[in-house]
Amino acid sequence: MKKPTRWVGLDVHAATIAVAVAESDGSVRSLGTIPNTPEAVAKLMRKLGEKATIRACYEAGPCGYVLYWQLTKLGIACDVIAPTLIPMKAGDRVKTDRRDAERLARLHRSGDLTAVWVPDAAHEALRDLVRAREAAKKDQLRARHRVGKFLLRRGLRRPEGSNAWGSRHMQWLQSVHLEHQADQDTFIDYRTEVEHAVARIERLDLAIDAAVEKAPEETREVIDALQSLRGVAKITAVTLVVEVGKLSRFERPKQLMGYSGMVSSEASSGERTRRGAITKTGNSHLRRVLVEAAWMYRFSPNIYPALRKRQEKQPEIVKAIAWKAQHRLNGRYRKLAARGKPQPQVLTAVARELLGFIWAIGVHVEQRRCAA
Repeated sequence: MKKPTRWVGLDVHAATIAVAVAESDGSVRSLGTIPNTPEAVAKLMRKLGEKATIRACYEAGPCGYVLYWQLTKLGIACDVIAPTLIPMKAGDRVKTDRRDAERLARLHRSGDLTAVWVPDAAHEALRDLVRAREAAKKDQLRARHRVGKFLLRRGLRRPEGSNAWGSRHMQWLQSVHLEHQADQDTFIDYRTEVEHAVARIERLDLAIDAAVEKAPEETREVIDALQSLRGVAKITAVTLVVEVGKLSRFERPKQLMGYSGMVSSEASSGERTRRGAITKTGNSHLRRVLVEAAWMYRFSPNIYPALRKRQEKQPEIVKAIAWKAQHRLNGRYRKLAARGKPQPQVLTAVARELLGFIWAIGVHVEQRRCAA
């Protein structure tokens, strides 16, 4: 006789885990709190019965996926739940760890929870490395702003004809000497931070190159194929892959667009339909690189030398998709701009459609890999 399924809700914190179980007969009960250690978790799962009958879940949060990896290694089915999509009662004003665990168990049993995609440890390590580079770029921008605004308050501006933060600009910064020693010490500290940021980004770029070389072959093929698109160089392609994972897990490109949070919000009732700004409920790192790539489609379609080099070893179908993207997205940009749409809206619309071409290339490469 098949044993009934037990749904386990886990409210996970750094040091403790509150546990609740929803039984098949409709009852929900709390099992108390256990330490957040591998030994305590393994002991709890042994007490709950056969592994095949247990369905565990917990909210995605700062504790990451360590518990998920541990449970799946033990042979226990586990889902990591999107916190913002957990149904909440409007009148519920009491929140405790016990109640949170019970609610997770109850909703997991009813099928009302939405699970997030969980990367493996190697994939998450590459994603953290890419996000570290993104943080370094933000720190570099802040450091540059400090230098520029500091000198501007002293009436100093970079030489005319020099590019911002180009070689001539950097040489000029080295030659700047201020009257007061306190100003000079401050300026040297700010300038050193700019130089440190450059070295930090270069170091992270090398680390990303090395990590991509060690990545699975399928991942490398998708990264190389995505670079056939205009505006999608190596760092952008790697960011897309590490933030989305397998593109073929989305059945249609519209699902990927929804995942990115770049679709319009909607509040419709009866015969009235109202659409507003984009939802922004998805991955912010993904949206950032897409909008940056969308800027390139304001130019007329063209295969420039750097893009031709990236496309050299790609199959004709991938090149055809990339060429179609240039015509489609450039036309979209021009049409929306001619209608007087604000540039942020134009770029968002172009970035959203760019996701469709990214999906087409990624799915083609992944399916070809499976067929081989």
